[in-house]
Amino acid sequence: MTGTRSFVVTGASGGVGSAIAEHLASLGHVVVNLDPDADPRRSASRTHHYPGSAGNPADALAAAELAESQAPLAGWVNNAAVFRDASLASASAGEIEELVALNLNMAITGCRIAIQHFLACSRPGSIVNVSSHQAQRPVRGALPYATAKAAIEGLTRAAAVDHGPQGIRVNAVALGSITTPRYEQYRQLHPEADQQMAALHPIGRIGQPHDVAHAVAFLLSEASDFVTGVVLPIDGGRGALGPDPEST
Repeated sequence: MTGTRSFVVTGASGGVGSAIAEHLASLGHVVVNLDPDADPRRSASRTHHYPGSAGNPADALAAAELAESQAPLAGWVNNAAVFRDASLASASAGEIEELVALNLNMAITGCRIAIQHFLACSRPGSIVNVSSHQAQRPVRGALPYATAKAAIEGLTRAAAVDHGPQGIRVNAVALGSITTPRYEQYRQLHPEADQQMAALHPIGRIGQPHDVAHAVAFLLSEASDFVTGVVLPIDGGRGALGPDPEST
């Protein structure tokens, strides 16, 4: 597919999602930000803000229709996430299941709406799910989030297998630590954070939102036409780094 295309990016009112949306728009595409905090008054020719929940099928469908009205919908980025922790030692099974579902359902809904749209239009398409290094190496206290991200990676592979014959590709990016407003709040409370995080990432720094945006744009593009079912670490090597026996 050549020419201007449209993409839906969930949770693109700030942070990584905003960087992804801005980068896609800079490449000449139209982007719809599906986010509860989206302000339609900020919409422009290449970026449209639709206030809604990524986990609500009606809102996701409306975002897809808005994108299609601007240019052929070619891709969907499931970036929206909820960061709430709970412990098996203190929370009920229902509370934990609810927190897992908050993140997992947004990705399921986005994949479902995007795939149904591509099939209805007899059009190939690309979906990118945003995962985390925690899907493979959780940090203490983040059990619901890590569990949901592991499930999202399984969803990515299964959807890629199911819908590859229709030209629909599904991939994921597993993020390491990225500079976002949430991370900046963490830094203010933990002055040692920069040094610790640099040590966790072999490349010597944490990631920037544009690092993620460029990788996502690649997975959405025709340059990655033979790439599907992949979980691509965007983590500066954090996932590859194991404990150093000489450091203790």
